[in-house]
Amino acid sequence: MNLRFVVLFLLLIWGQNGFAQEKSILDQLEEIAIVDQKVMMPMRDGVRLATDIYRPKGDGKYPIIFSRTPYNFNTWGNGEMNTRTLQSALSWVQKGYAYVVQNERGRYFSEGEWDILGVPLTDGYDALDWMAKQSWSNGKVGTLGCSSTAEWQMAVASLDHPALAALVPQGYGAGVGRIGDFYEQGNWYRGGAGQMLFTNWLYSVQHDPMRPRLPQNIQQEDLLRLQRFYDMSPEYPRIDSKAALSHLPIQDIIRNVNGPKGIYEEMITRKPNDPKWYEGGLYHDDMPFDKPSFWFVSWFDVSAGPNIALFNHVRENAVSQMARDNQYLVIAPVLHCSYTRATENTMVGDLSVGDARLNYDEMITAWFDKWLKGQDNEVVEELPRVQYYTMGSNKWQSSDVWPPADAVMTPMYLHSEGNANTRMGDGKLSLKKPKKDNPDTFQYDPMNPVESYGGNVCCTGNAVVGGSFDQSEMEMRDDILVYTSEPLEEGMEVSGFIESYLYLSSDAKDTDVTIKLIDVHPDGKAYNLDETIQRVRYREGYDKEVWMEDGEVYEIKMTPMSTSNYFDKGHRIRIEVSSSNFPRFDRNLNTGGNIYDETEGVVATNSIHHGGKFLSRIVLPIVQ
Repeated sequence: MNLRFVVLFLLLIWGQNGFAQEKSILDQLEEIAIVDQKVMMPMRDGVRLATDIYRPKGDGKYPIIFSRTPYNFNTWGNGEMNTRTLQSALSWVQKGYAYVVQNERGRYFSEGEWDILGVPLTDGYDALDWMAKQSWSNGKVGTLGCSSTAEWQMAVASLDHPALAALVPQGYGAGVGRIGDFYEQGNWYRGGAGQMLFTNWLYSVQHDPMRPRLPQNIQQEDLLRLQRFYDMSPEYPRIDSKAALSHLPIQDIIRNVNGPKGIYEEMITRKPNDPKWYEGGLYHDDMPFDKPSFWFVSWFDVSAGPNIALFNHVRENAVSQMARDNQYLVIAPVLHCSYTRATENTMVGDLSVGDARLNYDEMITAWFDKWLKGQDNEVVEELPRVQYYTMGSNKWQSSDVWPPADAVMTPMYLHSEGNANTRMGDGKLSLKKPKKDNPDTFQYDPMNPVESYGGNVCCTGNAVVGGSFDQSEMEMRDDILVYTSEPLEEGMEVSGFIESYLYLSSDAKDTDVTIKLIDVHPDGKAYNLDETIQRVRYREGYDKEVWMEDGEVYEIKMTPMSTSNYFDKGHRIRIEVSSSNFPRFDRNLNTGGNIYDETEGVVATNSIHHGGKFLSRIVLPIVQ
């Protein structure tokens, strides 16, 4: 049989099955719900946003679960998002809620021009205003979603619309701008180095300015007809993301693969403290917050650190005592937005973390029942302030604060005789301070960077697979410094923020410093837990660039890492230090130039100093 015919036949069958499933859910919905699709909700500037509304039949007034997204949710398509929208709608209607899903401006059937996070922020406020005034609304709205359906929630909450009763943001890091020591600006940066996930994500998401558009002020009846055979969704040709991200200059990566034009070329030129980061839809720590929130974070997501820092910030600084007392956090050992994919044997990469299941649906429903329906319930009353999963011991734990109150910050110092290159070197981690400085030196060549292998990442296609993998083969590279403790005589739980202070000298004007935290098992396998980076030009703050001088030694304070891991008896604690982790982070070309418009780099000779007054160290939150 012709192979092409077989493929087409299988695709046809898959499409029919997907349609049948969709129709079945839609049939169930129409039995119990009023389905009102492609309602064009007006914003204050006249732009209308495409909105699907599902609400229980009858004349009652119902609380609203609101999901706002840049993604395609047209229920007449065959994609996962389409079916998921109907499933969510059915579930919430069955629980006595109206479910409202809306596209950000400039996305699919919504009018206007799109920007990341769907700015202006007034769109979120206007949507809440519109929903609260509907005859079928009880005046209370809860926001729910993961990733791009979560990241807009915090900044809109800062506007304090009275109808917004509670939030459930999940995997929300791309909405976190500046929080304390973190200047990630929505996951665009870490430690001043570019996170390349957005380059790949924008290739497959941004709509070209020349895209076809529907007529302005088109009527709902026409949209209902058109949505059955046009979903306004571009088809992006598949690319080799790993090869694409290797292109220089960085600003031309999307153009080089004939991708859509959009906002990428402008955003890539912004520095970490550019004023434009404070004009859009990001939440920053100088903005008010006064809403009860149930936060969901993942250990192997791209931004566990700033996400947890935001929870702490809101808990300490919310406007009212009511809001401060009603912040709750769950930290799961999974990849980005993969909470419900935990199983009896949950795998993150090649690492088994055991049975990490949790009853998310029960907790979230109870949360909204309390704040949107006014129903007190035992689930919320008994909810721990922080639920976190400890890997290694593979169990859920609870705490009233994060880090746990009994975590003691304990420094471990870098030692060597100057030969810590590779895991075969003499690098050691010890509680004792080294007396003499024996710097470890390596050559960092940006044209031959250390490749990312696993990690705390999302959205990079085939360029980086997230999760925990054995790093021992990677650790044979001469440009990776490896420092390892002695086997532990008894088990040790590390739960909280991990601080790192490294002393660097270099013959380059600028370079990067990278670090990974590793759990070394007795069989020698070395599993990564978290990682971070610091662009050295920003060592004195993100509002200025300060170059290095050859021969000088500089203290580099790294952006904190985060984890909860039990290092069992016989395991060893390890860190890797280098100057690249690519394409997880963009390459520093060591020239002191813009990086985004450069095509050539120089090799940097970098040294990590430890001993005497140069006490390079990590500081671990060890639970007593």
